[in-house]
Amino acid sequence: MGEEDDGEAYFGVVSVFNPPEADVLELVGVVAVEPELEPLDPQPVASNSAEQAIAALPVDWRTVPRHFLTGAELSATELHALLDRALELKAAPLSSQALAGCSVALIFQKPSTRTRLSFEVGVHELGGHPVVLRADELQLSRGEALRDTAYVLSRHVSAVGVRTGPDVTLQELAQYSSVPVVNMLTALHHPCQALADLLTLREAYETLEGVRVAYVGDGNNVARSLALLGTLAGMHVAVASPSGYTLDEQAPLPVLEGARGTLELHADPRAAVRDAQAVYADVWVSMGDEATAAERRAALAPYVLDDALLDAAAPGAFAMHDLPAHPGEEISAEVLYGGRQRIWDQAENRRHAQKALLELLVTPAPGSSSP
Repeated sequence: MGEEDDGEAYFGVVSVFNPPEADVLELVGVVAVEPELEPLDPQPVASNSAEQAIAALPVDWRTVPRHFLTGAELSATELHALLDRALELKAAPLSSQALAGCSVALIFQKPSTRTRLSFEVGVHELGGHPVVLRADELQLSRGEALRDTAYVLSRHVSAVGVRTGPDVTLQELAQYSSVPVVNMLTALHHPCQALADLLTLREAYETLEGVRVAYVGDGNNVARSLALLGTLAGMHVAVASPSGYTLDEQAPLPVLEGARGTLELHADPRAAVRDAQAVYADVWVSMGDEATAAERRAALAPYVLDDALLDAAAPGAFAMHDLPAHPGEEISAEVLYGGRQRIWDQAENRRHAQKALLELLVTPAPGSSSP
């Protein structure tokens, strides 16, 4: 999906071909990668003393919030506990009133079906009030600073969800927000989708430790979040992509402390799915990729998730897809609507996983003050 650097200091995965004709890329080390972005406060230089005085004011921190921007904010223990809680909430959807009396702002600068439904319904089920805001309904569309928007939102709501393009937009809102900010989708990350993916796998296999999942196609934000949170959960993640579309080419991958899983980067989709218990696909042409649609379809044509590819995986392997899907392109209609998939479970599990996440972020820990 995205090509933009998200401005974080990553530890990038170094990968090499074993010999040149080998398929799998062996992960051999990490290097520190310094961000090249401008500071996250891109306010113009003050032109007079009044503006200089305003710029010098301290950030209005009423609390120190906990954000969920990439998924790296979670420890392995917290991730497993969150999934445990999501299963409880799925079994009893109206059992928690963690957001009673609270409002949650949901900002959509990109179109959405599953994200909007799952967050809006989930906030309601937790006893809260979802405040859905489209891009054209905010003063941001008329040039208001992200910093100012963050200050105002923080005075009215208990959390903010953002579905946008550039990761720097999300990061700047989080920098100045005194309530938790949740990444509902950015160019480089889709961590809420990954939570739903792990919940779906957890339901299928009871444990995530040692489960092998293969992702075939563009090494985009969905693949990145699956790799980050999957390895944190102890899974073995294999990603197969053509040259020019691999994870390490699009943005360096961080190495998360406590991650016990492994990540393999392949060129051959059949090698990636070998012994995989689930095979994952995503669209070939995402929002913003329309100008290169023909080039993308040509490069990704060998990466179709169909019955033949599932046959090359482990016995009983099932298909996964974050949707929307384009049957006949990245996935066959037979797989999408057949009995060898858990795609519609994934779509439902967005709600349950996100409810557990909101409980974690918004509900104060014992002995702490309410946000």
